[in-house]
Amino acid sequence: MNMPLSTTIAAAAPSAHDAWTAEYKEQIGKSDKQVKNRSGITIEPLYTPESPDPEYLAKLGYPGQIPYTRGIYPTMHRGRTWTQRQLIGLGMPEDYNKRLRGILDQGANAVSLIPCNSVFRGYDMDQVDPELLGTCGVVANTAGHMDTCLDGVDLARTSCAMNDPTPFTLLAFMLSAAKKRGVSWNSITGTSNQSDFMSHFVANHMFFRLALPGARRLLTDHISWCQVNVPKWNPISVVGQHMQQAGATPAEAMAFTLCSGVQYAEDCINAGLNPDDVLPRFTFFFDVSVSFFEEIAKFRAGRRIWARLTRERLGAVDPRSWRFKFHGQTSGVDLTRQQPLNNIARVTAQAMAGIFGGLQSLHTDAYDEALSCPSEFGARIAVATQNVLREEAHLTDVIDPLGGSYYLEKLTDEMEAKIVSIMAEVDAKGGMYKAVESGFIQQRIGESAMRFQQKIDSCEETIVGVNAYKIEEDATDRPVLSKPDPALMAGHIANFAQWKKERSNDLANSALDRLAAAAQGDGNMFEQVVNAAENGCTHGEICGRLRKELGFGHVMAVV
Repeated sequence: MNMPLSTTIAAAAPSAHDAWTAEYKEQIGKSDKQVKNRSGITIEPLYTPESPDPEYLAKLGYPGQIPYTRGIYPTMHRGRTWTQRQLIGLGMPEDYNKRLRGILDQGANAVSLIPCNSVFRGYDMDQVDPELLGTCGVVANTAGHMDTCLDGVDLARTSCAMNDPTPFTLLAFMLSAAKKRGVSWNSITGTSNQSDFMSHFVANHMFFRLALPGARRLLTDHISWCQVNVPKWNPISVVGQHMQQAGATPAEAMAFTLCSGVQYAEDCINAGLNPDDVLPRFTFFFDVSVSFFEEIAKFRAGRRIWARLTRERLGAVDPRSWRFKFHGQTSGVDLTRQQPLNNIARVTAQAMAGIFGGLQSLHTDAYDEALSCPSEFGARIAVATQNVLREEAHLTDVIDPLGGSYYLEKLTDEMEAKIVSIMAEVDAKGGMYKAVESGFIQQRIGESAMRFQQKIDSCEETIVGVNAYKIEEDATDRPVLSKPDPALMAGHIANFAQWKKERSNDLANSALDRLAAAAQGDGNMFEQVVNAAENGCTHGEICGRLRKELGFGHVMAVV
């Protein structure tokens, strides 16, 4: 029988219980208050067995303590809810800023910037077909553009995620804007949200800009430079989302992500960095599918495995290095073009799985993301979904509320065993980098994607509105999705061309030459990316020079 902590007999582990109680009280402080449900029943922050035994402590323990199954912090969402981080990107910098301010006013408390596909591909606006600009992200090519995007945002207090693949020009632009505003880089917080180049090589080809060896070097330079110069920034986000959206099972996505985390940590250690200096700033980014209990078990198992890997394999002794911090995004792959309003229910289930799984930040997809860049109306519903789950459904009242469920604990153990077995296969290939280089990961994901699609085609797997419960739909029932005004976009391009004429081309060219020298081994490459941004270089110029020096990013086609 489960008993509240206030009445738990903790004789089996008085030290663990007492330590958690002390840490909980210290962290929650004056914000602690008695919680009662609508029926007047007092809700305790944590529930455990009446007498925790050694097996319970080994597999579950207490929040904020090894093995971290029940969460990486003593208070979890009871003390501090997840960061509400909505991905936004559309049109020109002024458009983005208007949408961002509206989303922040509705309850989001962090920034997550999505650039235009042209930016993801490594090009400036004058290097691509203007018809494509701004349709799925903001067209930001300079430090000035970034300053406009973040106008009115307190960079010293607002966490900013930059969806910013190698060579991380968006962060460089943001740092330049911060310096212009007099904001110390020591106060800048956020994440290089697309820094995991291996996930791009495997599953998100548009993001892969530089040849594999060069991308590997540049990421290590990025981590080491940020460690010194932007100490509160998370320079590495290990991304499981791409691989799961490409077709990996939840267990495979977790296994490949953990293998990537180990690979990046070992690269840093081989570069002379102390694991306890870099691992506390490692973050992870996952897809949250609609397979509710499987996703919760995936996250709980991942926390246990990472805590073990960081101690036993990577040699970390600082408890902050053992924490498995992750952002969750509800899965766009699960969303359908058919009956799109059903996606609101899908997103709600996905969000609940991520919350019960113990995430640190959350993005909820808009219901119309299966159609195009989310509409403002869809984005409002996505934000409100999190507000409802937090404020009305009271999902933050109890830490790990499903902990102790016979089903969930068994499933967590089985997911852990499955994940560990897949990781062993990757290790047998020589580690994640070599497994990616050889195409093993791509092959494995492709096979899983095919199996799942066959289940959908055979109706073994039900997709409401797609292969079951279908209805005749009127196209007018779908949301009207607007595109950037062509005349305004043409003006943006013209202003960009005029700006390039008026800048100091001598300073820009000199900065690009220093970047090329760093690419050849003379200094830290990311330091010179930042220098180039501050001296008026554009995104396309920085990416272009590095492509020339390091090689173009050609992904592997696996058949």
